[in-house]
Amino acid sequence: MPKENEPPSADSLYRLGCQMHQAGDHTQSLELLREAIAINPRDCEIHGAIATVLFALGRDEEAENRLRRAIRVESRAHFHVGLGNVMRKQNRFAEAILEFETGLQFGGDSGEIHLALGLTHAAAGRTQEAAHHFQQALAIDPTDVVALRAMRRGLPPCLYLKRTIELQGEDPERLRVLGNALQQGGDFAGAVEAYRMALRVDADSAACWYAAGCAETSREEFVTAIDDFSRALALRPEWMQARHNMARALFEIGEVDAAVAHLRICCDAADASVAALSRATLATVIPGAPSADNQAVLDARRASSLDEESVVRPRASAGPLRIGYISSFFHRENWMRPVWGLINQHDRAKFEVHLFCDERRSEVGGAYAQQPSDRFHDIRDLSNDAVHDLIAANDIQILIDLNGYSELQRLPLFRKRLAPVTIGWFNMFATTGLPGFDYLIGDANVLPLAEDGFYTEKVLRIDGSYLTFGSDYPAPAVSDAPSLSRPGMAFGCLCSQYKITPDVVQAFSRILNGSAGSRLLIKNKHLGSEATREYVRNQFATHGVGDDRLQLEGPAAHFQFLETYGRIDLALDTFPYNGGTTTTEAIWQGVPVLTFAGDRWASRTSASILRAAGLGAFVAADLEGLIAMSLRLASP
Repeated sequence: MPKENEPPSADSLYRLGCQMHQAGDHTQSLELLREAIAINPRDCEIHGAIATVLFALGRDEEAENRLRRAIRVESRAHFHVGLGNVMRKQNRFAEAILEFETGLQFGGDSGEIHLALGLTHAAAGRTQEAAHHFQQALAIDPTDVVALRAMRRGLPPCLYLKRTIELQGEDPERLRVLGNALQQGGDFAGAVEAYRMALRVDADSAACWYAAGCAETSREEFVTAIDDFSRALALRPEWMQARHNMARALFEIGEVDAAVAHLRICCDAADASVAALSRATLATVIPGAPSADNQAVLDARRASSLDEESVVRPRASAGPLRIGYISSFFHRENWMRPVWGLINQHDRAKFEVHLFCDERRSEVGGAYAQQPSDRFHDIRDLSNDAVHDLIAANDIQILIDLNGYSELQRLPLFRKRLAPVTIGWFNMFATTGLPGFDYLIGDANVLPLAEDGFYTEKVLRIDGSYLTFGSDYPAPAVSDAPSLSRPGMAFGCLCSQYKITPDVVQAFSRILNGSAGSRLLIKNKHLGSEATREYVRNQFATHGVGDDRLQLEGPAAHFQFLETYGRIDLALDTFPYNGGTTTTEAIWQGVPVLTFAGDRWASRTSASILRAAGLGAFVAADLEGLIAMSLRLASP
């Protein structure tokens, strides 16, 4: 185990990455495993683990490439089996069969491989060959649950389980193993069912409660996951991984203060890797915690970067000004909408634009208006040290980070300066606390001069809003206000669920209770879950707001999402974590956003946007002012 403040080893990162994959957090798993392989590029098992995660994420081509890299280092049975699974999914049956047979030659699990061969032959229409391999698999283990599932693959998961119990009895450990197999295969509903059956037999299995919570998290049933992790922790209070996962689920439904409390405990975990991950996660979520303030945010972000390296300031060279942007999210259209509005406007006669991207160029959205002089750098498989060298080799003079605390894998890059000038923009919401940043870009609304002491960087304040916006995508026509055709004010909030904290619910309830005939529409991705909708309904019910005043809706395609604004008179902003793109799109669709200037950057983003748009009249001085404004506008 690493000593305190010593960077984690490749092995510890590998183990933690595997744990996160088992927990269903594939994105975090991939970050950790990529950091591990950057430390030890010749470790074939880490390459294989990355392939497993990529396959779970549906990134089959990348998974295949990674498995081939693992095999080049050392040919092992499970790598060939993994490669066969990728090929079978792509209907490349002949190639898949060769890989499975190679796995048999290398001494792989013969029961598993015969099962895979049976499935592949069956998919290719070779029923006789399929039957032969199914018989071979069952001859090795007549009660093997995975083989039974394959033989009954056209039946619902509950029938696989029923047949298993008939053969084996209600063995909770076997059911948990089955649940794990189903979860690894992406059948989260089947995994949950297996775990629930096991828990009906043995309700004191912390491992099973934990596994159930991980499966529920994977299918974004966070409310149920919280209950599962709570039960696991009641049995094993010292289980820091369960506590960390509990914090993640709490954050997703808006219980940010509760998540922060759990993460603070995890920061002191004996396992240095868990502690480091928890410090970084705490630094990520704390700007949106109602109980936090600027000092608490500064402390958390400084603590996440304790392992500082010596500061190196490269020399600037002569010639055209070379600007580099680094991000892991160039491929995410919603994330990038405020960013392309700036990048696309650079005068290429004066500036050379470089994009350092953790995604392939083909995945970057069409909103990017690439120019011939732009340089695109795919850094997916590069270690942070290699990225540092790449930036230096391209003689970048101004480097702008767009990740903030949303890509923990890349944060260590900024323990030292990467360019003569390094700037944080767009996704910080607070100080970075990292020595590699020279500046943050803000404005007088989000970052008043009096708060400079809470920032380790020099703040560059620009006129207007520090955010940009480009409307170069399809959008519906602006609709008439709903209150013109029906009585009562139609309030709405389309912010992410993690921004709708208990304090926000209380404020929204006061507005509804004080405005007769008003109603509230809330729409976000997590409300696709009935358990989450019930949780939100119960929160409002504690403040006297009934179901008849609420309309809770799940996700929609972006154009249909924007059409929702046609059913809203006034949009209510969240706090302390405001809307950003949500606020901009609301006013673009003709819907005023009501907000107030809060006590930190994250709670003033909407004020920055509205004032820059000439809509400062909708910015209240404080929460009470917001409620009073809402009631005044809703009065007949």
